[in-house]
Amino acid sequence: MSAEELTPATEFTESGGGARPRRKVLSSPYLHRLQRRHFLLFDILPIVGTAGAIAFLAVHAIRLSDLILLFVFWLLTGLAITVGYHRLFTHRTFKATRSVTVVLAVLGSMAGQGSVISWVALHRRHHECSDREGDPHSPNLSGSGFAGRLKGLAHSHFLWMRRHEYPNIVHYAPDLLKNQPLVRVARLYYYWVVLGLLLPGIIGGLVTMSWTGAVSGLLWGGLVRIFLLEHIVWAINSFLHMFGTRPYDSRENSRNGAVFALITLGEAWHNNHHAFPDSPSFGLEWYRLDPGFWLIRLLAAGGLASEVDVPSSERRAAKRLPATTATTATRA
Repeated sequence: MSAEELTPATEFTESGGGARPRRKVLSSPYLHRLQRRHFLLFDILPIVGTAGAIAFLAVHAIRLSDLILLFVFWLLTGLAITVGYHRLFTHRTFKATRSVTVVLAVLGSMAGQGSVISWVALHRRHHECSDREGDPHSPNLSGSGFAGRLKGLAHSHFLWMRRHEYPNIVHYAPDLLKNQPLVRVARLYYYWVVLGLLLPGIIGGLVTMSWTGAVSGLLWGGLVRIFLLEHIVWAINSFLHMFGTRPYDSRENSRNGAVFALITLGEAWHNNHHAFPDSPSFGLEWYRLDPGFWLIRLLAAGGLASEVDVPSSERRAAKRLPATTATTATRA
């Protein structure tokens, strides 16, 4: 490896022949082609599908069944992202049975946001470099002023996925690579996404006994659902690293957005999460709406989850910022 390649994104490991570098991130034309393909299929296509769903209303008026399919598949895949991909697989904030692990991985894959191992590696990289050089989707690295902030928001919300350095899964997700059920789910990622599109279409067709019902089910329960969930999740990366309240001290610019707590299934308590990434509860207090944590508590009550430990009040108090700092809604 040449001296030019020994960037800060490289760490050294010991081997029989002495110290040798292991890259934290990978970049190649092949990986960038895969990223462009994924961007077109699962980021651009849902936008086209949402426009198609609106146009299809001229042929098939939206029915209650379409709205139910949209809500149910949004809820299932959204909970799988926050509870499975994020709290369980990335941060290991609790333990779950093998069956729950596999179900969460499959449903999370249906969200079209990447295979479970890649998603985890990217998010662990984000926490390691959050709002600093190396963060794949920070809104705060594009300069100051209105133009810089607007460029940062566009990058962090959407554009970064077209082409970016790929976190080395051997470095960032070695625990998941040892989990054979998760590896098998990850290898079938594209099939799970297709299944997540076909299921609402099949159900819609059976409910209405018509091809228009099947198409409408696929559009609303499939593509529109992916579109809505994606932008909800991306808004956490973009807007909540720039706007909102900041009750706890953390090394990056994460913010809470309480008004979005329900629609984000608890993810909007983003500063809480960055301050205590090992907590299965993002709300931290019982009165803060956190549907993701409600599901974890339900799984624990049924014996399907364990080690559900929330940071103590003393630990939270030690990181709490003064009220004047906590309530600011502008970038630090």
